[in-house]
Amino acid sequence: MERGFVVIAVGGGGIPIKNNGMGLEAVIDKDFATSLLATQIKADTLVFITSIDAVYLNFGKESQKRIARMTLSEAKKYLAAGHFAVGSMKPKIESSIRFLEHRGQKVIITSFDNISASLNGKKGTTIVL
Repeated sequence: MERGFVVIAVGGGGIPIKNNGMGLEAVIDKDFATSLLATQIKADTLVFITSIDAVYLNFGKESQKRIARMTLSEAKKYLAAGHFAVGSMKPKIESSIRFLEHRGQKVIITSFDNISASLNGKKGTTIVL
């Protein structure tokens, strides 16, 4: 990071364990873990790479609408309205909110193929304060 490299870190899975070394039944959520790491390293921007090119309202319906840019307060409003599915976009939005509430400046949610265009605001979804 100090040399200007982009850090790609945190994945899902892993085996949660108790202090005594015994395994537990649990899931390590990669989106929450990524948000926590980004907060701890004082990142300004957090990028979530997903299989979908952007965040959508009414995803999968005829009325679906891409959100190119939204504010933190809009993200909270859409989340409360139930626009994002559990196990899909919901944890990314929740993690984005946490990151922005704890010092972050910008979150980008996009697909792998659209990373460059999303960093320039031409694709994906950007969430800002």
